Amino acid sequence: MRKYRIRVGLDVDDTLYECNSYAVSIINKRYPDEEPLKIEDIKYWGDSGRHSAERIQLYSDPEFVRNQPVTEGAREFVQKLSEIADVFFVTAVPACCMSARAERLIQDFPEIPSKNIILGTRKDIISLDIMLDDGAHNISSSRAAYPVLFRKPWNTGLSGLLSVNSYDDFLHFCEMVRNSFTEKFPVIKNGGVLCLVGPSGSSKTEIANELTRRKGFEKPLTSTTRPRRKSEGDDAYRFISEEQFLNEMKAGNYIETTVYSGYHFGTSEKNISPIIEKGGIAVIPIDICGAITLKNLYRERAMLVFTHRERADAIKSIIERNIDIDDKTRRIMSLDFEYRNSEVCDAAITVGDDVNEAVEKIISLVEQRGTYEL
Repeated sequence: MRKYRIRVGLDVDDTLYECNSYAVSIINKRYPDEEPLKIEDIKYWGDSGRHSAERIQLYSDPEFVRNQPVTEGAREFVQKLSEIADVFFVTAVPACCMSARAERLIQDFPEIPSKNIILGTRKDIISLDIMLDDGAHNISSSRAAYPVLFRKPWNTGLSGLLSVNSYDDFLHFCEMVRNSFTEKFPVIKNGGVLCLVGPSGSSKTEIANELTRRKGFEKPLTSTTRPRRKSEGDDAYRFISEEQFLNEMKAGNYIETTVYSGYHFGTSEKNISPIIEKGGIAVIPIDICGAITLKNLYRERAMLVFTHRERADAIKSIIERNIDIDDKTRRIMSLDFEYRNSEVCDAAITVGDDVNEAVEKIISLVEQRGTYEL
């Protein structure tokens, strides 16, 4: 059976080499009497956090570029990726740092030909199959068929982008794209995970709630830093503070975490596994980042269903929600990105005013009685 060799572009700073964290460590050494600067203090790429101008100045220093540490696992990641794809390094550095950058890449990743090193700031004109970058501005303007955001503290403000949390998730995503014409449809009717992916306002939560009223479907409890809405009970989410969430995330309590509309969401294996082990289906309304992670973990026992709703109806639903204006704005701005995510789901259904109709379509997919596409 034919295997497709895809073209994959990789950003370098904060994707393969430590950049912001390395700069933060240098700044902290310069100011030992001050409260240490943390990577979480960088809220967006650029002028953000204390000593930001001094930190950004380091990025134009050839010695800084020459001595950046390789991110843990990056060498193994590039090696594995090169086995299934043609890999290109797409990196933006000042002219004075280009030689240092190219020398490091050739030294640290010898399996990638030097001709595949692309130096320059115009990432928006480079056409590839898949592009991985931690800069949301680069992803939103990318010409790649699948621009993928590498989640970092400074890019959590924009929701809806196709994104991953780890090298492993990205490798699995590349395999999903490469094998898209040959992979079998997932089978979860005897136990598995059903991820409902779709734009804000597409009735994912309502569909999940209705599904859990049917035999065999359960909604695992997900943790979130989002405030509880008036209509939500204790079983809607596990509502916790951002500090508690980050501490639990660092402790490895979650198998997937994501940020949506500025709030953290996380799923624990202990909430999913018992459902699957007894032959049930865990129903999770989730963004594409978390869905890819769960697909990576559960493979053929995870089904990603995109819930498509007409744009005008989705916007109306967002506007009518009892959430603050900033949250509404972020959700509406993310719609274009979110609609693109249908391409990487196993199936897509169209959602109208009748949630039960959407539920029946999903049950038909689970029971292998039909295939729905937009």
